Amino acid sequence: MPENTEIPDTNLLSGQGKDAFDDNALQVFRYQYQQTPVYRAFCNALHIDPQTIKSLTDIPFLPISFFKTHRVIASTKQPSLIFESSGTTGEIPSRHFVTDETVYTRSLLSGFSEFYGDPAGYAVLALLPSYLERKNASLVHMAKTLMDRSGHPANGFYINEWGKLASVLTQLEQTGTKTLLLGVTFALLDFAAQHPLQLKHTVVMETGGMKGRREEMTRAEVHAELSRLFGLADVHSEYGMTELLSQAYATSKGIFRCSNTMKILVRDLNDPLEVNLTGNGCLNIVDLANINSCSFIATDDLGVVRQDGSFDVVGRSDHSDLRGCSLMTVY
Repeated sequence: MPENTEIPDTNLLSGQGKDAFDDNALQVFRYQYQQTPVYRAFCNALHIDPQTIKSLTDIPFLPISFFKTHRVIASTKQPSLIFESSGTTGEIPSRHFVTDETVYTRSLLSGFSEFYGDPAGYAVLALLPSYLERKNASLVHMAKTLMDRSGHPANGFYINEWGKLASVLTQLEQTGTKTLLLGVTFALLDFAAQHPLQLKHTVVMETGGMKGRREEMTRAEVHAELSRLFGLADVHSEYGMTELLSQAYATSKGIFRCSNTMKILVRDLNDPLEVNLTGNGCLNIVDLANINSCSFIATDDLGVVRQDGSFDVVGRSDHSDLRGCSLMTVY
């Protein structure tokens, strides 16, 4: 592929079938090998010949930590938007350079609509303490994009105005308004404990994040507690991160399914270059919306990927799967 070749994004957000997704992913791989210097250096360090890559499991996956230490962006592009992770004190944050916000918006709205319908049919309330208190949080941008599409007058962000949030939710419930309450886990638990409500028209979606604010709980325990306090049959979850432009959603029992620009694979715990379509291990993500960054990311999350492409997230790795590979010294 010539170095100045552009990938048309017209196919990236439309392919529903396996073959369409896989073909697009291989096309994106060849483009990013040419255009994203750090990814090309990573592949070269592994002695990867791009011509030998014929399937998803052949594609090299960039360790997610590279977003902390390198500028992961196509050399011909400039960022129009930067997402930055929170990290802990003294930790280097991840930075995701987004060159085309419209691709992100299309991916988000298309993916959300797959699972929930048009956001224009919802009031969107976001309980995002800590995220609202810093700049460049991708979760805040996600919520704002959904609110912009929704246009409902009750839309709003909340940090700790729990009384006001409870009042707004009560009013929306009384009018039978479909509502999305999007929140970080610790904040939803704290809010629900102070303001238990019977929610019949509201989707409660937790995005993860205890951040040392509470004793750690499993996702099942979190969902059981929120279901009890809100009178819900199911609590929903969103799986996304600073380094991604696509999301996965769990609408029941904590089982995630990907939007149509995203696919989860699994890598062996002892061999980070052994990648499979299903099984147990560390999660690798293909995100076609990351067109001018890197669409192939090896995360630190542990999980299970099923035959139908659904997956569970069960914990975090300790980086032992990357030891001895010298992957961090390639560029």
